[in-house]
Amino acid sequence: MTGARTSELNDAGRQPPAVDLPALLAQTRGWAAALGFSQIGVADVDLSAAEPGLTAWLHHGFHGTMNYMAAHGLKRARPAELVPGTVRVLTARMDYLPAATPPGWQAIEWDRLADPSQAALSIYARGRDYHKVLRARLQKLADRLADAIGPFGHRVFTDSAPVLEVELASRSGIGWRGKHTLVLSRDAGSMFFLGEIYVDLALPLTEPSDAHCGSCTACIDVCPTQAIVAPYRLDARRCISYLTIEHAGPIPEPLREAIGNRIYGCDDCQLVCPWNKFAQRNALPDFDTRDAVGHATLLQLWSWSEADFLRHTEGSAIRRIGFERWRRNLAVAMGNALRASDDVVVRSGLTAALATEQDAATPLVHEHIAWALRQDEASGTKIAALP
Repeated sequence: MTGARTSELNDAGRQPPAVDLPALLAQTRGWAAALGFSQIGVADVDLSAAEPGLTAWLHHGFHGTMNYMAAHGLKRARPAELVPGTVRVLTARMDYLPAATPPGWQAIEWDRLADPSQAALSIYARGRDYHKVLRARLQKLADRLADAIGPFGHRVFTDSAPVLEVELASRSGIGWRGKHTLVLSRDAGSMFFLGEIYVDLALPLTEPSDAHCGSCTACIDVCPTQAIVAPYRLDARRCISYLTIEHAGPIPEPLREAIGNRIYGCDDCQLVCPWNKFAQRNALPDFDTRDAVGHATLLQLWSWSEADFLRHTEGSAIRRIGFERWRRNLAVAMGNALRASDDVVVRSGLTAALATEQDAATPLVHEHIAWALRQDEASGTKIAALP
C-alpha cells in the first residue's frame, strides 16, 4: 500500500487516535468536491456475493480476448487480497459531459450516428484521458487525507487493476447497476467515471441505492450488435466498445455492418436511457471536446498520417489503441458509409481514399479496406451469430 502504516491492523481496520471517522468522511466529501468529484461513497470489502456472477461471466467467455480478466480471476471480488490490509473502499464519481454540452445533446448524438459520413466517438473519449485525470485527483484526495490524519495505508485505482468498480459503486450508494451493466444514478444518469481508493481506515459505510430500471429494456433493445444478452449480462465479444478498443485482431465480419460509423466506443445504450436526462456537466476543461476528433468526418480522420494521429491524440484515451486499430476502425466505418450513401460524389471519394492506402496498409488494415471496398456493391445483411 502507498503510505506508511502507523499501527497494526485489526479486523475493524485502523482507527487513528482521536479521529472522528464520520466527521472525516464529511470532510473528505468536501475535499473531493473541490477536486471535481461529484459524489463519494464507502463500500465494505466483502464482495463474496458477486463471485458467482463473475465466475459465470468468465466461464461463458464473455470477456473475449481480455485475457487479464480471467488471469486475475476472483481477485477482483476480493479487495483485501489485491491490497492486503484494505478494510474499506472509497468510491468516487466524476461526471464527464463537457461544460459546453447543449440541451438536447442526445438528439445531436443520434443525428451524428445517422450521418454515415461523420465519425462517431464515445463522448468520454473526446477530451483528456480520464485515467490521467481521475488518478491524479484521487491521489490528491488521498494526500489530503494523509495531511489530516497522518500516513495511512491506501492505493488509488482508476480502471487500472482487477477491481469490481460497478459492484463497489453500487454497494456504496453511487448508484445501481443498470441492465446495460453500467452504474446509474437518479441524479446523474450514467455519464460519469468511477474511481476508488482502497484504504485501511474503518470509515463508516454509506447506504446502497435502490434500483430504478423497472421494466424498461431500452438499452437492451437499442444495442446495435445485441451485446446485452440478458438484463445485467453483457457479452463483450459483441460490444462495439470492446470491438473498436479492446479487441486487437480483425473485427468479425458479421458484426461490421452494425458498427456503422462508430470508430471508438459506443454510447447507444446510454443515449437511449431515460435517466440520462439528468446527466451532469463537468466544468473541468480536461473533458472539453477536442475539435480534431469531436467534429470530424471519416475522410478527415482517414487522411491522418501516424504522426498526425499521435499529435491529435496526445493525452487522449484514443491513443491507447494505436494507429493500426484506428485505421481498421475507420475502414469499417467507411465501408458502411459506402453501403449507406446514395451520393455518387461521396461514394467516389470514399472509394478513392480507401484504394489509395490499400497497398501500403498492414495486413490487418488491408483486409478491412478490402472488405470496405466490397461494400460499394453490397446490400445490408442481418447480424449473424458468433460461434
